[in-house]
Amino acid sequence: MHYLDFDRLDEIATDDFRSRTPYPWAVTRDLLTPAGFEALVDSLPPIERFERRFGESRKAGQAPHDRYSLEYTDDVEVAPPWQAFIAELRGDRYRAAMRRLLGGRRIEFRFHWHYTPTSCAVSPHCDAKRELGSHLFYLNTSKDWNPEWGGQTLVLDDGGRFEPRSAPEFEDFDRVIPVESMDNRSFFFARRDNGWHGVREIACPEGALRKVFIVVVNPSTLYYKVRDRIKGKEIQRY
Repeated sequence: MHYLDFDRLDEIATDDFRSRTPYPWAVTRDLLTPAGFEALVDSLPPIERFERRFGESRKAGQAPHDRYSLEYTDDVEVAPPWQAFIAELRGDRYRAAMRRLLGGRRIEFRFHWHYTPTSCAVSPHCDAKRELGSHLFYLNTSKDWNPEWGGQTLVLDDGGRFEPRSAPEFEDFDRVIPVESMDNRSFFFARRDNGWHGVREIACPEGALRKVFIVVVNPSTLYYKVRDRIKGKEIQRY
């Protein structure tokens, strides 16, 4: 079984992507094959394997991003569909597409899952400078999620007013652009100093979870590998 529909990924024109405002971003529909998407949703890692990340302080006074998080490493046991999907992401064709869109001669990936319960939010933020971009695969469907509960990623346009190390509120932005976040959608964006995004507080029933799998794209450098090892971080890049 194939998981990624590379023809759809190739349809993202480089010039159109890079010239989009307020920063480069794109939403894809059915980037995963129907059978592949169904297999991944049906075999998601159980929440018992996740680390509880609540109340952690963030730079510049930004509100915490409360969620359950699971970082992928070669030692993490995942179901066969996820093994096959991650193998495709680590393959030459996906890597070439990311290089085409984001630039960078040599790139590497991090993979992780986030599950977010009710009453939690992702405060407005820009990603770390070391990142080239991120690709979010949304794993909720109309069977387990109601869009009225929220959970949409929001592309935020600050008009160039805010420093990345600041803590604006959603209401401070000139434009708030919601991204479709259900039923085999994915969101891809390049990291910029004005690359603000976030998720408003979720209002789902107890027990429901916003589920997303994230590919973080980094330049391949020895510096970050050494720094993470010194800090004792168990992060693998591929």
